[in-house]
Amino acid sequence: MTLRTLPIDRGTQAYERLRELIVHGQIAPGSRLIETEIADRLGLSRTPIRSALQRLRQEGYIADTGGGRQTRPFVAPLTREDARELLHIVGEVEGLAAWSAARGEDRAALVADLKRANAEMLSEAWSAHPSRERIFQLDNHFHRRYVEGGAGPRLLALHDSIKPQAERYTRLYIDALLDRISLSAEEHRSIVLAIEAGDGDGAQDAVRTNWRNAAERLSSFIAQAGELGSW
Repeated sequence: MTLRTLPIDRGTQAYERLRELIVHGQIAPGSRLIETEIADRLGLSRTPIRSALQRLRQEGYIADTGGGRQTRPFVAPLTREDARELLHIVGEVEGLAAWSAARGEDRAALVADLKRANAEMLSEAWSAHPSRERIFQLDNHFHRRYVEGGAGPRLLALHDSIKPQAERYTRLYIDALLDRISLSAEEHRSIVLAIEAGDGDGAQDAVRTNWRNAAERLSSFIAQAGELGSW
């Protein structure tokens, strides 16, 4: 019996590629999104592009200007209030995962990996020529590691949905946060110690604190530097 090849979901493909361009800042906040131009850029037809735009609109990556049939989609701006809300939501989602991770019986490998990632992040930040991308990846690995260590499929789906939206901010503003990386590393240490001790409530509180402090640090910088992409 010959197995049939499943058809490629062009809508999902368009969504994932367009979301990546937005998250990485390759399509700037406030940029107009024209279906024909996006279709040409991605090498896809307008139908999956239209589906992708609708999904990205629902998730908050895209907003509309105008009204009625004259609405024109554009990449959602990066604003102080949006940053604060997103990072607080991430803190709640990850806090639940950390609570579960701390209550697991086999935490040794998780704790060792968290300690390594945090130490490497701090070392990279203090190096003569720190790599912003490496710092971002190490920080992202640290958080994702305890999320995967404690979250079930529903919580992972929520994390996969909301975290990239916060990533838009952390990627674009990482330069402004480099001089405060030691604060973040110390907050990470509190998370690790709570997980290592099997303290679920302490781990949850430490994660919330880390993200709420990050939200305040980021929103303060945005207030000084100005919001991106606002009309």
